[in-house]
Parts: sequence; structure tokens; C-alpha cells
Amino acid sequence: MRLTEFWERMAEHFGATYADSFARDHVMSELGGRTVYEALDAGWDAKDVWRAVCAANDVPRHLR
Repeated sequence: MRLTEFWERMAEHFGATYADSFARDHVMSELGGRTVYEALDAGWDAKDVWRAVCAANDVPRHLR
């Protein structure tokens, strides 16, 4: 998954403004105690980060 697709899915699920806030501020156990931005900066694959977001939130099936 490309980062552009990842951010499009984040915006579609959370809304453009909240997607950035969530990615910046929400520490997720699914990401080893990292935020989305920290996980991506640490080299995590965007698809794996998206799967973690889906697991932690009620993401609709069509976005998974």
C-alpha cells in the first residue's frame, strides 16, 4: 500500500482533520506503543499500520 492510499483511507474513515490528529496523538498498542506517525517514521509498512488502525477502530469493511 502506498502512503497516499493510506492517508486517503485515514481521511475517508476519520475525516481529513481528525485523521491527522489521530495519527499524531493516539498511541496504539497494536503499533508497539507508537502513534501512526511514529510507526511510519520507524519504517513500518503502511499496510501493516493500516491493519493496526483497522484492528483498533471500527473501520468499515470497504476500507480494509
